[in-house]
Parts: sequence; C-alpha cells; structure tokens
Amino acid sequence: MPAGAKFRMVLDAAMTVATLALMGGNRFFESTAVHEILGAVLLALWAAHVALNRRFFPSLFRGRWNAFRVLQAVANCGILLCAVFLAVSGVMLSNHAFAWLGIESGASFARTAHLLASHWYFAFMSLHVGLHAGLIANRLGLAGAFKSKAALVAARAVALLAAGYGIHAFAVRGLWKYMFLQQEFFFLDLERGRALFFADYIAMLVLFAAAARFAAKLCAKKHDEGGTP
Repeated sequence: MPAGAKFRMVLDAAMTVATLALMGGNRFFESTAVHEILGAVLLALWAAHVALNRRFFPSLFRGRWNAFRVLQAVANCGILLCAVFLAVSGVMLSNHAFAWLGIESGASFARTAHLLASHWYFAFMSLHVGLHAGLIANRLGLAGAFKSKAALVAARAVALLAAGYGIHAFAVRGLWKYMFLQQEFFFLDLERGRALFFADYIAMLVLFAAAARFAAKLCAKKHDEGGTP
C-alpha cells in the first residue's frame, strides 16, 4: 500500500475512534476538558481529511448527476454542515479549551445545536463509511479474501447480525430522539458499561453503513440496467 494511502487509512481510523469516544458526551470522561480537547483534535483531523479530498466539493458543480452522486453529496455535505455546527457550539460551550474567549451568551442554543449536530454527524459519517466500503476493503487488502463465496457469505452474515443488533441499539440508546429533538438533553447510562457503549455504537455504525452500501448497489444496478444516469 502506498504511503499516501496508509496515511489516509490511519487518519480515517483515528477520526472514527475519536467520533465513537465523543458520542459519550461530557460524562464519558471524568473531566469535561478531555471531551473538549478530543473534539478539537477531531476537528483538526477533519480539516486534514477535507484538505486531502478537496477536489470533491468543486466536483459537485461538474458532470452529470446520478443517484449515487446524490447519496455521496448528501452524506458529505451533511458531515460538513454538522461539523461546522459542532465546532461553533463546542467553542460556545467550552469551559476549558476555549474558555479564554469569554463567550457567555447563547448557551441554550449551543447545547441544542451540539446535541442535534453530533447525532446527525454520527449518522452521516456512518453513511459515508458505507459508501466507501469497497475502497476501504481494497486498501486493507480484504477485497481478495471476499472472492471466495464462503468468505463472502460469512462476511455478509456478520454484517447482517451486527446491523440487526444495531437496530436494537438505535432504539435502546434513543438515537432517534436526539436526531429529532424528542429529547433535548443527553443521557448516558454508565451502569451499562463503556464496553457495551462502544459495541452499541459500532453496531449502529454498521447499520447505517450497510444501509448506504445497499443503496449504492441498488443505484449501480439501476444504472447498469439502463435506468436514470
């Protein structure tokens, strides 16, 4: 694997791990400073990711559109919009990393924006992973392993089981309540343990990613059959 591709994989992996940790909110760590610093780190990682993929956004104004391009645009632009709201609201709510700015107003708006944007960001990020699943498999050298029918069936079975559990986790964790502001404060049940927290959110990531992967395949099939270009 070329050095550039390795760097991109490490960068993407770090962003995913940071996102999962940040989904626990301020109460996931003993000090809220850790959450703030990790959020700032994730923002810097995203800036690097956008810089490496800077050709994508200008490309939105060129060429012909099809269903897959729409999916990509929704996921990527959704991530960018959520990242902006997370950065602004995070700075406004900061009690440590950005406290020196002395921002004292707008806390109510910032809390709502941060809650809403963080959970939509997680959904869009997971969709983004699903849309690039093939590329990720190629970079990890897994594409060849799935040429075997048995390996492909096993991989799909594992993904299906994880996605199925992801539906359960989505309901139990109440992600939809935060995404549609049915609950305006974040609740984290630490009695269930951090390991289960990560398992739940990884399963939800797989759920959204699998949905995006399935949608992308439908788009490709429709295109191959002579559907809308």
